[in-house]
Amino acid sequence: MSTDPITPPANLTPKKILVTWLPLVASWLLMSFELPTINAIVARLPNAKVNLAAYGGVVFPIAMIIEAPIIMLLAASTALSRDWRSYQRLKRITLFMGGTLSALHLLVAVTPIFDFIVNVILQVPEEVVEPARAGLIFLTPWTMAIAYRRFQQGTMIRFGNSRLVGEITAVRLVTDVTALAIGFSIGTIPGTILAGITQALGVTAEATYAGLRSRKIHHLIKAAPPVKTPLTLRRFIAFYGPLALTSTLWLLWLPLVSATVSRMPDPLTSLAVWSVVSGLISIIRNPGVAYNEAVVALLEEPCSFPALRKFARTAALVIFGLVVIFVFTPLSTFWFRTVANLPVELAATARLTLGIAILISPMSVLIHFFQGIIVHQEKTRPVAEATAAFLLTLAVVLIIGVITKAFTGAYVAAAGYTLAHFMQGTWLMFRSHKQRKFLAHCERNEPVL
Repeated sequence: MSTDPITPPANLTPKKILVTWLPLVASWLLMSFELPTINAIVARLPNAKVNLAAYGGVVFPIAMIIEAPIIMLLAASTALSRDWRSYQRLKRITLFMGGTLSALHLLVAVTPIFDFIVNVILQVPEEVVEPARAGLIFLTPWTMAIAYRRFQQGTMIRFGNSRLVGEITAVRLVTDVTALAIGFSIGTIPGTILAGITQALGVTAEATYAGLRSRKIHHLIKAAPPVKTPLTLRRFIAFYGPLALTSTLWLLWLPLVSATVSRMPDPLTSLAVWSVVSGLISIIRNPGVAYNEAVVALLEEPCSFPALRKFARTAALVIFGLVVIFVFTPLSTFWFRTVANLPVELAATARLTLGIAILISPMSVLIHFFQGIIVHQEKTRPVAEATAAFLLTLAVVLIIGVITKAFTGAYVAAAGYTLAHFMQGTWLMFRSHKQRKFLAHCERNEPVL
């Protein structure tokens, strides 16, 4: 038995958790509203059904897959940007990764690789192909801008300035709304092109502003004591490799859904509905996603685990209650009919699709609570394992849907997505057991063995 003294009592209050978490929630929610807002405008432009299917079913999934390796830079920067030297090293790595992946994005968009993806792998309807190609070309700055922004935001969270994260995302949303308003007033820009231009301008403005606002915390980073183990490329790869694999595996569900829904009954309708509903599903799960970075940052506090666990349970219940109110009241009908501008038959399909996925909202909070614990310990392999479980579960459900052709593709996608979240959370709960047991010693006021 260790003779280490008992860890001091917890001093992490619910208020401090809330102050750290809410700006991250605001940032994620603002980003979540981006795609539904774009869809709402595209739905009011000519050839809406084809353009909705092209952007939500083809352009966005492909762009997200290319972006996948840099998605976890937010968590990585939160965990690793501990001093000025680490910050500078991680910045160079970020710029290299973002630039390389943006070049890959453009290569896919302008070469026959795109035709192979959409015609052979996804097998989307023919009328969707060319609008999707144009949208993807205009979205080229996407990955570089997001990589740089995530890196800077992670450092802000690390040094206690999470409110800047929401501020930066607000810049993106204002840019989006301005671009959409101008494009809609012109009225002749095809929906997928306007969507691509809008998101490209939004993330570019966001990244630029993040770089400017990061100067506010440079003095804090420079004042931080040098870490005992410097951040080397080898250490970064060991830490980030599983996280990059995680985000890549995670985002495979986007083209997987598009490819399988295209092989189920009435594919154009399902792709159009899924384009709208997937944006709403992102909204209901993102408060949980935001909790990941809050947990990574706040576990630095002595005996913070019990407070973080209790907060996660409470937040899951509150969020679930709000989502239930939205789905099972006229609010959802208003959203799909008035905001998203879907026809009556598509709105009914969309409402049921969202109802099938309702449990994702509380599960997301718990999933990212467990994941935050694992990332904080810099043992990231279980995160990749859990994502593999997610993807395998989703694939099985979707394949059954393709084989049986018994249900509308959007319903099958929502059911598979929900079950996949459950399997992911179960695996993370199992794999974080030892860390949680260790961290819970403070709750019981016991010495660490």
